[in-house]
Amino acid sequence: MDRVSELSDELLVKILVFVPTKVAVSTSILSKRWECLWMWLPKLEYGHRDCSEPESKRLQCFLDRNLPLHRAPVIESFRLKLISSRFKPENINLWVAIAASHCLRELEILYESDPDKPIILLSSLFTCKSLTVLKLDGDIILDVPRMVSLPSLKTLRLHKVIYSKDETLQRLLSSCPILEDVVVDLRENDTMGKLIVAVPSLQSLSFYIPWSNDIDGFVINTPALKYFKLMDHNYRSYNCLIEHMPNLIEAHLDAELTDMKSIIGSITSVKRLTICCSQTMLDQGFVFNQLEHLDLCLCAPLFPDQLFRLLKASSKLNRLHLFFMNSDHYPQEDMDDWNQPTTVPECILSSLQSLSWSKYTGEPQERERLWFTF
Repeated sequence: MDRVSELSDELLVKILVFVPTKVAVSTSILSKRWECLWMWLPKLEYGHRDCSEPESKRLQCFLDRNLPLHRAPVIESFRLKLISSRFKPENINLWVAIAASHCLRELEILYESDPDKPIILLSSLFTCKSLTVLKLDGDIILDVPRMVSLPSLKTLRLHKVIYSKDETLQRLLSSCPILEDVVVDLRENDTMGKLIVAVPSLQSLSFYIPWSNDIDGFVINTPALKYFKLMDHNYRSYNCLIEHMPNLIEAHLDAELTDMKSIIGSITSVKRLTICCSQTMLDQGFVFNQLEHLDLCLCAPLFPDQLFRLLKASSKLNRLHLFFMNSDHYPQEDMDDWNQPTTVPECILSSLQSLSWSKYTGEPQERERLWFTF
């Protein structure tokens, strides 16, 4: 302990950053010197998923009493995991406002409470000029004001939040000039308008649309995008307008949309593609002239025909992986309905180096599929 006491306060705070906030706070009982050291911590994390009601009550009292006294000029990250109806929205907003007043850089809130009593975040959060990362999860109403200014925001993750208006997401995205990473996981049984993502700086975009969600379609204009993931399980018809993504490196598609021409046409520059789709998604005559790695789900109907089209369209393919994404059995189809190829795709003759098949058992139907394809 004597050697530790010789260290400067600044160094001790740097050490405390590497332990959980709760442990750092407990050091305040060591001595008079340690009493307030934790108040200089630049990273704060409170709460957890298994927090009991008594623990929740103590945590709320602790934050109400101590957070206004925090001394760090910059709070690099402020994380709240609040799984209880005991936490009052007004208290949560106060804590967020206090953190934001310390040049807050990263904010993460997980809030699960009474679904009929969600929290509405203060509008002042959407003018926090220092914020670089915003992650919201759960019973949170995203009510974006007309005046939004998030000039430093680069990462936005919205998991099952509630959107106050159809244009809420679009308004938020359009107010982040250097946004790079967006993940949107829509809430079940929610009704949305048209999803519009028009962000010139965006490099990574992930959309998760549950089967029970009702949307009018989506528009995506992200010319700098390098990573694109779409998981759409609602099986409803709507229009998609997606501009070409010339810089795309990796894409994941797991969807059964009727309007797939726009999506497939926008990702033809991709280098790594994971796809689980129906016949209509691949029957468009597109060319993947940069595709090197292909992961194809076997649960799609008429699998050999789809695979042959992809191989024929991918002259530079060097790695092929076959797997199951959503099914543990083959679709029941008549092999006689499949047309055996009369030509060999160029990639098989010149570039394909690796073929892998997850959970291949050698069953007759599996061998037939492979035979019909190659």
